[in-house]
Amino acid sequence: MPKTLPVVDMSAPVCCSPMAAGPLDDEAALEIALRLKALADPVRVKLVSLLFSSDAGEVCSRDLATAVELSESTVSHHLTQLRKAGLVESERRGMNVYHSPRRESLIALCTVLDPNCCR
Repeated sequence: MPKTLPVVDMSAPVCCSPMAAGPLDDEAALEIALRLKALADPVRVKLVSLLFSSDAGEVCSRDLATAVELSESTVSHHLTQLRKAGLVESERRGMNVYHSPRRESLIALCTVLDPNCCR
């Protein structure tokens, strides 16, 4: 039987000392691991890349599905995981859902992994 992970509020950017600052406590390690787990899929990495490279700052689910050559329901599943990790924001407008990256969350994650990364 797989071990159930505790529920962590990941809506805010990860906020802990950089990993290089010393050993992390269990809670901080779990927060980082859950966010990295959300990114640990090539499709999700590609979706985040597409969101960051969008000139409009947001992309419709349908356009993302076309870009990654997957069904909208599969893309929706991946975006849900990214949204739960606090890495993506979504807004429904009529029949369409538009997604944008939460830059502050991704920058915070990069900074936790390497404090010199984003300077």
